[in-house]
Parts: sequence; C-alpha cells; structure tokens
Amino acid sequence: MLNLPSEIFGNVVVVHTPEELAGDTASQFLTYLSTLERKNVVLDVDSTENFDSDGLTALLDGQDALQQQDGQLKIAATNATNRKIFEITRIDQHIDVFQSVIDAVKSFQ
Repeated sequence: MLNLPSEIFGNVVVVHTPEELAGDTASQFLTYLSTLERKNVVLDVDSTENFDSDGLTALLDGQDALQQQDGQLKIAATNATNRKIFEITRIDQHIDVFQSVIDAVKSFQ
C-alpha cells in the first residue's frame, strides 16, 4: 500500500504526492485518500514529475469521494509545469489549484 508523507494543520491534512501519479500508483493513491482521518485535503504535487490519465482521473475521483464525505480536495503546485498540466487538462476547473501549500490550507478557513 502507498504511504505518503503528510502533515496536519488543524482540520486539514497536507499530502505530498509521489514522484509518479500514474497507473497502479493512481489506484493506490485513491485507496490512501480513503484512509485519511481528515476529509479536507491539500495535495502538494511539487515532487510529482509524471502524471498520466489514470493519475489525473484519480485526482477527480478523490475530489468526488471527499465531497461525498463533506470534505474537499485542493492542489498546491508551485511548479509551473504541473500548473500548466492542470490548466491544459482543465483539472483546475474542477479542483482549486493554489501556488503554495499555505494558500491552499488557508483557503479552508
């Protein structure tokens, strides 16, 4: 099972995504999200260098699952390349994307 580094800030958990969010890792990522005690999640995607369609779908599925539990998924991406990926794929129209973890965590206030 995937075990990702995370930090807790009040009612928000910040999860640092793996180097690759693709294929099997994408489904393991979804399983990992379901094990979190907090349902307000910020994903720090700066260490992720590779997304495929499975990974992007996992982000949307994760958002849906958290919303069903009255939570929310937000993305922190200081990396311009990753922000561009979310823009091109229109993920940013479904999930809020912030330029820093701090801004994303503050948005839950």
